[in-house]
Amino acid sequence: MKLSTPVFAATTLLGAGLLALSAPLAASAHVEVDPSSTAAGSYSLLTFSVGHGCEGSSTTGITIDIPESITSVTPTVNPGWDIDKIAVDLATPLDDGEGDTITTRVGQVSYTAQAPLVDGLRTTFVLSLQIPADAAAGDTLAFPVLQTCEVGETNWSEAVVEGEEEPAHPAPSLIVTEATAESGHGHGSTDEATADDHEAAGASTATDDVIARVLGIGGLVVGAVGLVVAIASRRKNAA
Repeated sequence: MKLSTPVFAATTLLGAGLLALSAPLAASAHVEVDPSSTAAGSYSLLTFSVGHGCEGSSTTGITIDIPESITSVTPTVNPGWDIDKIAVDLATPLDDGEGDTITTRVGQVSYTAQAPLVDGLRTTFVLSLQIPADAAAGDTLAFPVLQTCEVGETNWSEAVVEGEEEPAHPAPSLIVTEATAESGHGHGSTDEATADDHEAAGASTATDDVIARVLGIGGLVVGAVGLVVAIASRRKNAA
């Protein structure tokens, strides 16, 4: 069946709108990390976001692997989730600079849901830690995440290689930047203010993006309807 001109035009516009909307949804399907700071030696709040289950199955647990170069991690309390810090032995003991020797580090942080997180609902997990002071600008810190669900699991652990196609299950990661004057000054007001500003900016950007896309789709729909009405009116007048 051949589509009439107005119907075809409207269908084309609506199709373009749906494609524009589906692109960001597909991109946000991964487990991602958003750091408040990436400067070497700085204290940072890492926010891991999970917005889906395992092929429709509800999420029951999240386990985050911590890079070997990071020895201490403080998880933020998540209502409805039990938290466990899993220690591993250091290959080489470290001096903490205060006369004590560090022999273990936090190798994993595990969150277990008290009630499964339904697929399609989003939550976040925040870790406080220090970016290694000896990390070079451009270094990648990867935080593989094992997402356990009622049925199945997803291992977000594949390395992302610059210049290559993104893998199906990339490990959340960040790129270290140059140390700043504030790096390594502890968890003071400067770091807290930076984290608050970062979170506020991220929330604002996400909200603005959603609103812009909704308005854009709405505009396409209105335009398509207007086109159909205009062509129909012209044909009626011509008749």
